[in-house]
Amino acid sequence: MPTRRDMLTAAALCLALPAWAGPAPMDWEAVLAEARGQTVYWHAWGGDPKINDFIAWVGQQAETRYGVRLEQVKLANTADAVARVLAERQAGKTSGGAVDLIWINGENFAAMKGTGLLFGPFAEDLPNWPLVDAVGKPATVMDFTEPTGGLESPWAMAQLVFEYDSARLPQPPASASALLDWAKANPGRFTYPQPPDYLGATFLKQVLYDVTPDPAVLLKPVGDADYAAATAPLWAWLDAITPSLWRQGKAYPANEPALGQLLADGETDLSFAFNPGRASAAIAAGELQDTVRTMIWRDGTIGNASFVAIPFNAAHRAGALVIANLLLDPEVQARAQDPDVLGFQTVLNLDALSAADRARFEGLKLGVATLPPQALRPVLLEPHASWMTRIAADWITRYGVAP
Repeated sequence: MPTRRDMLTAAALCLALPAWAGPAPMDWEAVLAEARGQTVYWHAWGGDPKINDFIAWVGQQAETRYGVRLEQVKLANTADAVARVLAERQAGKTSGGAVDLIWINGENFAAMKGTGLLFGPFAEDLPNWPLVDAVGKPATVMDFTEPTGGLESPWAMAQLVFEYDSARLPQPPASASALLDWAKANPGRFTYPQPPDYLGATFLKQVLYDVTPDPAVLLKPVGDADYAAATAPLWAWLDAITPSLWRQGKAYPANEPALGQLLADGETDLSFAFNPGRASAAIAAGELQDTVRTMIWRDGTIGNASFVAIPFNAAHRAGALVIANLLLDPEVQARAQDPDVLGFQTVLNLDALSAADRARFEGLKLGVATLPPQALRPVLLEPHASWMTRIAADWITRYGVAP
């Protein structure tokens, strides 16, 4: 896997390429004409059969509507696609690349953007871009604090939601301080996955947002902040709650499935997940009590977006543009939000849609425990990735337990 230093070195050795070497989305008819007959190779994580089926359905739509074939190249790790693009650039392959489209976000996007490995900007010139809720869902234009600059286009939203058993907890705590008070009054009924698990570390960031004196500092690299001052309230909060956690904080669930199982088994009354539709899906599958509901904290919860980006040397750029735009189509977005398909949250602004397209979303049965999109606001931006790394390492030193 290439390091960030490798990518910077490669970029320094290569001349800058022109932003456009073919039809741009501003001339959409030319894009459609060139795209017809192309096969787009979308490098996307292939670990979920439901997502793979959805991508196959998108491919059917692309071929029927635009004459564009879509082939999913299933990845175990997005970095594999990044490495392939980097290797092609180092070999001087500035056109005809093997990767046409990448499902990407976070550090992989920042690395490709910073080293000139991406085509564009293109996203904000797509015909469907005006439908994107860039104001209400700022994660659609800010990827882990990195401005997207039009170099990637969003296609799905995720957000932290708290799951609770309303039969035992009719009024769940809606802030870090309220959670602390509730946990002390109800010892053993709450816990979180052990960092550096992604969901566990996200929970720490959520608490940090709620207790730190200046949350805006979280959007800067951790080295640019007074880390000790910013995180002191977090450690004080964790010191106070740990004795009241499940098993007195002497053991932690390993991940999201293990955390959800504690709620399902009645060992805890309050849990959380990064998919707002998880609880409803689990209820429908008979895995959770039908009294479980979801909520967000009073001042919002952390959310992020999944994006697609086009490498600088993609062989089928026009076709990739067509797929990126198709993913923003209201019919496609509504299908992705259908809990029987994926249950992903839409990146669109429903108020910007036609009445017919709004009806697609309003007609969805999101599930008994799933909040409607308008109830998931405000959405907090992901802190800079360096905060997760530093906090998770410090948590292990302070509270970590042997596996």
